[in-house]
Amino acid sequence: MKKIKVLYIASEAAPFIATGGLGEVAGSLPKSLSEKYDDKIDIRVVLPLYQGVWDRSEFEFLGKTSVPLAWRQQYCGVFKRKLNNVTYYFIDNEYYFKRSECYGHFDDGERFAFFSKAALYILPMIEFMPDIIHANDWQTSLVPIYLTTKYQSYEGYKNIKSIITIHNIEYQGNFDLGIAEDIFDIHGKEKGIIEYKGAINLLKGAMETSHIISTVSESYSKEIFDDYYAHGLAEIIQKNSSKIRGILNGIDTDAYNPETDDALFENYNINNIENKSINKLNLQSLSGLPQNKDIPVIGIISRLVKHKGLDLIIDAMEEMLKERVQFIILGKGDRGYELFFKSMQDSYNEKVSARIDFNSDLARKIYAGADLFLMPSISEPCGIAQMISSRYGTVPIVRETGGLKDSIKDASLGEGNGFTFKEQTSHALYDAVKRALKVYDNKEDWKMLVKSVMEIDFSWQKSAEKYLDMYLSLLNLGV
Repeated sequence: MKKIKVLYIASEAAPFIATGGLGEVAGSLPKSLSEKYDDKIDIRVVLPLYQGVWDRSEFEFLGKTSVPLAWRQQYCGVFKRKLNNVTYYFIDNEYYFKRSECYGHFDDGERFAFFSKAALYILPMIEFMPDIIHANDWQTSLVPIYLTTKYQSYEGYKNIKSIITIHNIEYQGNFDLGIAEDIFDIHGKEKGIIEYKGAINLLKGAMETSHIISTVSESYSKEIFDDYYAHGLAEIIQKNSSKIRGILNGIDTDAYNPETDDALFENYNINNIENKSINKLNLQSLSGLPQNKDIPVIGIISRLVKHKGLDLIIDAMEEMLKERVQFIILGKGDRGYELFFKSMQDSYNEKVSARIDFNSDLARKIYAGADLFLMPSISEPCGIAQMISSRYGTVPIVRETGGLKDSIKDASLGEGNGFTFKEQTSHALYDAVKRALKVYDNKEDWKMLVKSVMEIDFSWQKSAEKYLDMYLSLLNLGV
C-alpha cells in the first residue's frame, strides 16, 4: 500500500514554538506517527514563522508567492525544515507574524485567515498534495472551510479529506459578521457556513465542513454534547454527532524523562527513585521553603483561570494548610488568582511558594521535586500535566473530567495511579488531598505507588495507532 499523505496544520508546535497543550501535541503526534508508521504515512506540518520560532539555522528557503485574501495580495515566503523524520513548512509574512506573542492581537482573525489560505495555496509549491488535511482549533478552522468554499474546483484539491481537532472548544474564533467578506473572504451563501447566532464562529464552520471532528480524549468527546462543556456549540455537536471521535493525547516521553532531563537537580529513574528526594530538597530551597524531605510537597502548574478549578483551591486552601504540607504554585493568568496565591505566600511563607510566571525550567523542577500534583479542573479536554507529573513520579490529584478522568484512576483502595474526586466542591477536593496524604504517610505504600505511577505508559504509542486507524478509515482503506 502506498503511503497516505497527511498535512497537519497548526498554529504552534514544539520544539519550534509552543505556548500550551496544542503546541505539545502538534510537536509530538506527527513525530510519533512518522517514527512508528514510516512505511504507511507521510505526515508533514505547516506552521506560521513567528518571531520566536526556535533555531532557524537549518531552514531551507523554498520560494515566495502572493496569497489572495479578499482584496489583498499578501507576500508569503515558504521555509522548510526536517526534524525527527518530519518535514515542517513555515509560512513567512513579517506583517502578520513578526510579533512578540503568538496570540492576543487585534487582528488575529486576519492573521490566521491568511495562514489558513496560505497553507492551502502553497501545496503546488511544496509539491505535496495530501490525502488528508488535519487542522487544529479555531486558528486553522478556515482550512476546511476554504477547502470546501474556494478550492473544490482546483486541480488536485477536490478529493482531499479534512479533519478538525478540538483541543478546547471554549475558544471558537468569534468575530462580527460584518467582516466576513473584508477579512475572511467569505461571500454570499458561504456566510451561512461560518455564521452562528448572528456572528462569525469559525470553529462551527470547521465542524460543518470537516469530514471528521476529533477531540483530545474520549470523555471530552462525550462531554461536549452537553452545552455546559460545549460553550454554546452543543447544537452543532449534536448535528454532526456521526463525525465525532475522541482520542486521548500522549506526551513525548523522550522530552519528558527524569533520567535525562537537564533541568533537574539530579536525574533518576524507577530503579533509583531515592534521587527524587534530592530534587525535592533543592526545589524547597529554590522556592524559599524549609527543607524537609518528609513534608509532602503539592505542586500546581497551571494557567490561573477559572476553568482550571482554582476557586475550589481557594475555598479549601485554609483547611489544606492545616495539614503537614507545602504548596508550590507556578502560573500566570487572572489577576485575582495571582493576588490570592501571592497573599497565601505572604501569610504562610513556610508552607506556600507562589511564582507568577511561565517558566518551563522551573516547571520541570516542580514535576520532579513535588510529591503530589494538584489539577482540580472544572473542564479539561485532555490535560498533559498529569501525564508529565506521572512520568516524574509525582502523583496526580485530579477532578474526574475529560482527559483527567480517562488517564488517572483513584488509588485510595490500593490500585490506580492517582487520587480523584468528582464533585465540583472544595470539600471533595480536600477529601482527595487527605486521602493522598494518608497514603504518603505509609512510606512503603507510597514508594510502591510512585513506582506504579512511573510505569504508566503515557507515550503516543497507543494514541498514534488510533490516529492512523482514523486516517485509514477516512480514506476507506481499512485498518
